[in-house]
Amino acid sequence: MSPLADDQGLWRELAPQTLARLVRRYGADQFDLCEDAVQDALVEAHRAWADDPPHDPLGWLVTTARRRYVDRVRSDLRRREREERVAWLEEPLTDAVTRHSDDALLLLRLCCHPALPRAGQVALTLRAVAGLSTAQIATVYQLPEPTIAQRITRAKQRLREHRSSLRADATGEPSAAVLDVLYLMFTEAHHTTSGAPARDADLATEAIRLTRLLVAALPGSTEARGLLALMLLTEARHPARVGSRGQLIPLEEQDRGRWIAPMLHEGLALLEQATPGATPGPFLVQACIAALHASAPSTQQTDWLEIHALYAVLDDVTGARNPTVRLNALVALAMLEGEETALAALAELAETHPTLPRLESVRAHLLARAGRASEAAVAYRLAIAATVNAAERQYLYEKLHRLQNPRE
Repeated sequence: MSPLADDQGLWRELAPQTLARLVRRYGADQFDLCEDAVQDALVEAHRAWADDPPHDPLGWLVTTARRRYVDRVRSDLRRREREERVAWLEEPLTDAVTRHSDDALLLLRLCCHPALPRAGQVALTLRAVAGLSTAQIATVYQLPEPTIAQRITRAKQRLREHRSSLRADATGEPSAAVLDVLYLMFTEAHHTTSGAPARDADLATEAIRLTRLLVAALPGSTEARGLLALMLLTEARHPARVGSRGQLIPLEEQDRGRWIAPMLHEGLALLEQATPGATPGPFLVQACIAALHASAPSTQQTDWLEIHALYAVLDDVTGARNPTVRLNALVALAMLEGEETALAALAELAETHPTLPRLESVRAHLLARAGRASEAAVAYRLAIAATVNAAERQYLYEKLHRLQNPRE
């Protein structure tokens, strides 16, 4: 097997671009058929590239996928639709803007078209653009896998039904679904729901790349700039977030000298451009919180009062619908008013959201800081049982071990 054929990052980059070119050529209503053709081409590539990798992988895939598309159109299984589909072969889905757009960004916009239901937008895009499996998407949303599969199927059907009206919108503020999908791609990269690897570097890179393209296409969008700044400020901390054995290192223990300075500076500069006069949006506010962490010389010297205030703003702009915002705010509350105050607030949150991800992890952290070791140990065990990500689970094991063996 050649290195090229075994490069998962390359497959993830090439697959959505190939799919976008087929959809642009044959029409949004042909999404399902185009996706099947791309999958056929990928299977053939795995066989053909082992001994003779092409000089132009994308061109090879597009050409092969087009052939497989025509084969499927002309197959006996689709005989009743053959005449209509063959006629569509020469009718491209394109305009002056999409001809010059990045193919993956075009596909992202198409999957997030407002004519599709919001749940379908996100599920379809995570599948087609991010390359996540249906099982991974189901885990992200804590929903049964058949539910996610049904959403994807319905979204594809919607694309077929609205062939004439679906175009990639390239003007104005990006839809919330576009931003949500990019954010979910990046979040999945850093907290892989499959458990291993602990971090998907290729997916993180692709999420940042697509967000850069979106900012370039819509320079007036403060939320797009905020999202890019948030990604950069988060990604910049990665070298210090993972130790030599792959273990997670919490923010308060990180060597800030290992943070990627150019990436930090770029993220902070984006915020300086975007925040004056801007209406607060979820990603812009989160980026401002990340910027306060990035600018502080240490955890103790962090402006926790401002961070706590920003979490209140974030809770407001999200309509108080996201309990994770309140969970994250509890860490800032503990730094300001002490662990017992934060634990009391956490107990209230747990009453309404008992299965909230990371709830037991935060509880264990606060209990340990409050000196309630036996209760913290119980919380750590519950957190370990609820954690899929390999690196996060190992981190919790180590915290539990140190709690039970303080002299080691």
